[in-house]
Amino acid sequence: MKRYTLIGGKLGHSLSPQIHERLFALRGREAEYTLTELSDDSLTLGIEELRKLNGFNVTIPHKLRVMNFMKELDRTAGLYGAVNCVDCRDGELTGYNTDCDGFLESVRSMGAKLSGDVLLVGCGGVGRMIAIAAALEGASLTVQVIEPDIPVAQSVKSEILTHRPDAQVDIVLADGVHKPHYDLLVNATPVGMFPNVDACPVSDELIAVSDAVFDVIYNPLETQLIKKARALGKPAENGMAMLVRQAVSAHKIWDGDEYTDEEVRAIIDEVSGLI
Repeated sequence: MKRYTLIGGKLGHSLSPQIHERLFALRGREAEYTLTELSDDSLTLGIEELRKLNGFNVTIPHKLRVMNFMKELDRTAGLYGAVNCVDCRDGELTGYNTDCDGFLESVRSMGAKLSGDVLLVGCGGVGRMIAIAAALEGASLTVQVIEPDIPVAQSVKSEILTHRPDAQVDIVLADGVHKPHYDLLVNATPVGMFPNVDACPVSDELIAVSDAVFDVIYNPLETQLIKKARALGKPAENGMAMLVRQAVSAHKIWDGDEYTDEEVRAIIDEVSGLI
């Protein structure tokens, strides 16, 4: 039986075992998937045990530090500067980043246009990776931040331009001048997350001029942003889709397995029922 795990700090509410076990079962693979809590200081001690596995996923706070233990880094890990998926072969570790696969596939499944005008709210953490991914897909990107985060946004813009010098990236404040239309609106902030479920990261006017909405939050499953977008008849997706689809990418790395959109959607719905 193959063995996999998720390493991270506090993992008590992780849905990863349910997602990965369902994916293994769909392809008839005998495998176990566990949770391994490691403090930042214990990662070095734990890495030798991790080498004995067939693979593992990585979450906060280890996505950066784990890169030091990789024999090889896939292009995705180098591009986004973080590892969330590791393939183990004879004790040698190769690091990947499937987070943005999850985002890109989620947006494509909505039928949203990534190569058009994209408004990204927030650009720290996962927002940074989304910004890079969207720009590389050809988006004309507008990044909305609060004033203290302008230096962060400028740093992300500079990083994008090193990968794609012709990228279009504008930085605005919430009350700044926006475009009259966006093909896609993405929330990459915690605004609207439980327990502050009545908050919304953007104005009703911005939702109204956006063709589709993606919110990285999945607790609650229907944030105020998602509710308002759906009330206007717009396609809207939450972060559960991204979580499941990044796991799907991990299975392609580990075993070469692929899944239909119907299979993936069924898992998204199934795991959503656990929230």
